[in-house]
Amino acid sequence: MAGVHFSFDNIKQLLQLSIGIAQRLDENRSESFTILYCDFSSIAPDVIKMSLEQVLRNSDAISNFESDYFLVLPYTDKYGAGIVTKMFSDFFAKEINSSMVSYPGDGETPKALLQELQNIVSTKHHNDLRCLDSYTRLY
Repeated sequence: MAGVHFSFDNIKQLLQLSIGIAQRLDENRSESFTILYCDFSSIAPDVIKMSLEQVLRNSDAISNFESDYFLVLPYTDKYGAGIVTKMFSDFFAKEINSSMVSYPGDGETPKALLQELQNIVSTKHHNDLRCLDSYTRLY
């Protein structure tokens, strides 16, 4: 198992693609995918790589800005994303800061999803995720 890594510069396009697939395939509009944010700042890069390879599925997408990781988990609701978070915590043998938003419940556009995620992370972890500013202001 392993997710597919996308450049952080392409996160907007990745979310647009995920929304397009969800709209095409998910008629009942349940939680079609979840964006899981993980702060891996206290984890060594080689350990992060091993964890991503062991925890994520081939259909999952990874995008990161430095140690801020954004995982797009298709056909995964928040409960399922919570299980992924626990798998990372078990792998690292410690809790990690994480937050999540789901499409369409938390937003129906990339901008709305990223703004909601930014708000949650700012409130919960006191991290403003400035790396998302250009995506939440421009479109």
